[in-house]
This record gives sequence, C-alpha cells and structure tokens, in this order.
Amino acid sequence: MTLISASVWPRWLAIAAVAVLASCASGPDQPKPSPLPPFSGTFKVQKVWSSQVGAVTTPLLASVHGQQVAVASSQGQLALIDAQSGRDVWRLNLNSPIQAGVGGDGQRFAVVTQNNELVTVQGGQVLWRQTLPALSYTPPLVAGGRVFVLTGDRAVSAFDGATGQSLWTQQRPNDPLVLRQAGVLMPLGDTLLVGWGGRMASLNPLTGAVRWETLVGSTRGTNEVERLVDLVAGVSREGNSVCVRAFQATVACLDGANGRLAWSRNAQGHQGLAGDDQTVWGVESDGKVLAWQRQSGAPLWRQDALRFRGLSAPLVLGRSVMLGDADGWVHFLSRQDGQPLQRLSTDGSGVVGTPVLAGQTLVVVTRTGGVFGFRPE
Repeated sequence: MTLISASVWPRWLAIAAVAVLASCASGPDQPKPSPLPPFSGTFKVQKVWSSQVGAVTTPLLASVHGQQVAVASSQGQLALIDAQSGRDVWRLNLNSPIQAGVGGDGQRFAVVTQNNELVTVQGGQVLWRQTLPALSYTPPLVAGGRVFVLTGDRAVSAFDGATGQSLWTQQRPNDPLVLRQAGVLMPLGDTLLVGWGGRMASLNPLTGAVRWETLVGSTRGTNEVERLVDLVAGVSREGNSVCVRAFQATVACLDGANGRLAWSRNAQGHQGLAGDDQTVWGVESDGKVLAWQRQSGAPLWRQDALRFRGLSAPLVLGRSVMLGDADGWVHFLSRQDGQPLQRLSTDGSGVVGTPVLAGQTLVVVTRTGGVFGFRPE
C-alpha cells in the first residue's frame, strides 16, 4: 500500500492508493501462486468473440444493459458493445484518461476522468462535462434522469442527466484516508445506497437527505492505514437483502429498506461479492474463495486451490461461480461445493475489474484491453 502525498490534494484529503492488482504481483516477497488445479470439464463454456478497448491499468468497472455492455480503457476509449455479437454499437475517444469506470442507464453513460471531470455520453457523443471538486474512483450512477457521483472526499452529488446542472451535494465528515478503489453507490427502490467509510447510508435521491446509516465495518489497528475501512464495489442484492464487503474487515448482509443488520462476519478481502437468494460468495485477499449462507452468514464451503493467483471478484454464471485471475485465466467453480468445473484462457495479461453477464454472455476485460465474450453451451 502506498500513499499519495497530501500536498497534491486539498489539505483535508489524503488518499490511500490500494492497488488491487499490485497485491497479486509476483516478486521475491510474494507467495507463489497455487498450481492450476485439475477440473472436471462438466461445465461447458466456449469463447464466442473478442474485441479490444485499449489498456486498462486500473480496474474500470463495466456497465450492463440487457444485451449491451459499456467498457472503458484507461486512456479514454469508451465503447458500447453488443454482447451477442461482440460488435460495437458505438465507440468514442474522450481524449482524456479515465479514472472511474462506466455507469449508465442504457441511454446515457458516464465516466470520471483523471482531471476530475464527469463526462456524460449519449448515442456515442459527449452530452455534457462537469468538473468535480475531487477525484472519484467509483463509476457514476445513472438513474431516474440523474447522474450521481461519489467522490474521494466522501461527498455524493447529483446532476441533471440531460443538462449536467448540479442539483445537490451531501457530504459525510472525512476520515484521514479513503480507499483508492470503487465504492458503493447503487439504487434500491426509491432510495440511494452509498458507502461512507465503514457505513452504509440511505439517501433521498431527490434531495440528498440521509434516511439512515448502518455500521458495517469497524476500524481497527494502531495507525491510520491499518484503521482504513471502506465499503467496496460489488454488492449482492436479492430483493431488500443487500450483502456487502468492508475492506479487509467484514462481510455483512442488511435490509436495504431500513438498514437493519442481519449478520456480519470477519473477512480479509478487498473485493466485492456475488450471490443468489441462498448463498453469498467472496474472495479473500490471499485467493481463498468462500461461500456463506445468505440468511444467517453461516460458512458453507472454502476453496483453497486458487490461492495467490490474483483473483477478480466473483460472478454467478449458471451452476458455477466464475473468477478471473492475474494470468488471464477464467475459472469456473461449482456453486454447491467450490470444486473446479472448467478453465478457459483469454490473452494472458490478467483479468481486471469484475466480469459481467450481459444476457447469456459472460464479458471479461483484460489488462491489455482485450474484451472477451464467453457463453455456456
């Protein structure tokens, strides 16, 4: 973990630069990755198309809308791809490096650049730009005719989706450090859920007023870095059940309607979760894959065969849980017991961000900008 000098930012903000991929890099002090495990081959998946978006040096989350998926490169390429065929619906070069991945509602799409600029696109053309007061690492949320942004100073702002007019800003008191990683910003019915440090908060999307806050992950340790806790992107939602991870602290499920905590368990992971109505899956920072019972949090199984392979956050696909790794492999584990079912290759450069499902097509983005479509047979 490294720190960006506070002199680069306003005095009230220092940002902890936690590079997810760096934690998986090889080196003399890094544990050796587990050898690739044998797999049963009983889950049939094939690669159906590939494309290219440009190098992705930090995880830029994709945005799915039916059969279409929007992806971005670190240097400013933004593309909307038909996941059935792999062909571009449109492609645009913003001529500015992108810091936070893509959010969209199927018509409008938004990213945040490294110059703190919120850029909204419609039909492959820039609709408007708005300068933000701080960096953002979380994809904008486009919903209800508005664009919502969570910035590194823990402020949530709303903008008119058509014009870019600023509508409101709600800010929580700052902690000394925040995570340089996508956080939680999502809709749930008529509310806006946001991760503020180790807390989940519910905001009124029309005014920004806080409806409730719930503590999910508590700070610990003896210094500011060790006490760093933030909710990370990758939330499993089933109805009002919302399950989330607090960075290197806990995994928890709560009621998204009222904030009531159902359960919380200590967990040492830094990426988000996947789940269905019965189970929640997550990856620890050392590559252990864990499953918990959704209602109670009781442990169900643990898979150690992929340790230290630099795994992505999980994705549920059919009867499998899918994960990418730092060597570009795509692994499929059984949802029931974690046993390896299948393994496929991409381009060997490492899977970045969280794989997504667009229709029946699994879409994976790699570090060198490869975009791959996989489909169960």
